[in-house]
Amino acid sequence: MSAMTTPETAAVLQAGTLQGAPREVLSFKLGAEEYGIDILKVQEIRGYEPPTRIANAPSFMKGVVNLRGVIVPIVDMRTRFMLDDVKYDAFTVVIILNVVGRTVGIVVDSVSDVLELRPEQIKPAPEFNGSVDATHITGLGTVKTGDDERMLILLEIEQMMSSADMGLTDHFTH
Repeated sequence: MSAMTTPETAAVLQAGTLQGAPREVLSFKLGAEEYGIDILKVQEIRGYEPPTRIANAPSFMKGVVNLRGVIVPIVDMRTRFMLDDVKYDAFTVVIILNVVGRTVGIVVDSVSDVLELRPEQIKPAPEFNGSVDATHITGLGTVKTGDDERMLILLEIEQMMSSADMGLTDHFTH
């Protein structure tokens, strides 16, 4: 039996998912949208605590926190994605990530759950101009819960955090 590679399959393979192998993602909310990131990049999830501000940092860089002796830059993804009406409440959390050989925290509205996505549940992302660089989106995942279906925007979080516009390598060093 020979497998034909369609553009959709190629996009899924390019997104780092092996054909047939499920992919685990942590889903979280930013505004009305739900996003997913590779669970293997997640170190821990913490409640939000105001970080220490750093002078001349971009507005989305909230500052740094001391996490068991490691200075961790904190990026507010809501501000980074230019979402209006950013609020800090009991649901606001910081996802601590291990990306590009360093520890970084991202502030999100809330964490939903860990989901297992099969390749057929992931579709290529359409081309568009938005607050998220299309190169940082690996695809769109669909998750069915009973009769409901929801869509996740799958982010290539490591690539996003290491991009020049994030400034993490310029402002913070180990």
